[in-house]
Amino acid sequence: MAQQASSSPEAASMIRSIGDIDFVTIALIILGTWLAITLVKRTLPWVAERGPNRLRLWLLGAVPIFRLAATALAVIWIIPMVVKVTVENFLVIAGAVGVAFGFAFKDYISSLIAGIVAQFETPWRAGDWVKIGSDYGEVRSVGMRAITLRTLHDDIITVPNLKLWDNNIANSNDGERTLMCVADFYIAPPFDAQRMRAALRDVALTSAWLCYDKPIIVFVEQAKVGTHIELRCYPFEMRDQGHFISDLTVRGKEAIQALGATEVSAPAAAG
Repeated sequence: MAQQASSSPEAASMIRSIGDIDFVTIALIILGTWLAITLVKRTLPWVAERGPNRLRLWLLGAVPIFRLAATALAVIWIIPMVVKVTVENFLVIAGAVGVAFGFAFKDYISSLIAGIVAQFETPWRAGDWVKIGSDYGEVRSVGMRAITLRTLHDDIITVPNLKLWDNNIANSNDGERTLMCVADFYIAPPFDAQRMRAALRDVALTSAWLCYDKPIIVFVEQAKVGTHIELRCYPFEMRDQGHFISDLTVRGKEAIQALGATEVSAPAAAG
């Protein structure tokens, strides 16, 4: 009982008296931080959408880094205004806050920690095209709790950062300005494989969306239902990948018909 009675004054001694706390300065710090983060969140994506593709990736990736740095700076600035900073006080407060938040917001805290880890491991960046579980899309924003994806069907999906812990994450471009697109064809033998490869390569070379700095690969393998051909190449602009694959597929089918070959249905596993 004597120990409990003495703990309250000790705890109270960690916090500065109400009269010593400068609430106006604290409010100004919070307001200034919020305004700075809001300004950066709106300005950099606006500039990124109007700039070159490579600059766009850098600008979008700078938003979460600035938000993390600004928030950390504000917290470090405010804490000494409220708490008498000593090693003992820090350990007591950190332990109490850790236990309380650990029980009450386990998943939320896990997402926040995953968000901080993601800033350093960079499994995704704003502007990357990623697949998390069954969701595939462009990373539009990276938050401390979750990221948002815009899919090829123009849906917006919010994915909690804690997915980082137990999901495979496929990043299609990993910070690069383009990504590989694949058009699949299944053709019944017999046909002239050399002429088919040349024809499909010409299809890629004459596409309006092709990035000429990247290679074109016509991959051929024998499957149970026929010959499987993958036309692998890169679009100039990642957001045009839907148009690019559609163009390759439509004109690839025309090239196959022109050579007198016959397509067969793809195996179910390939879909």
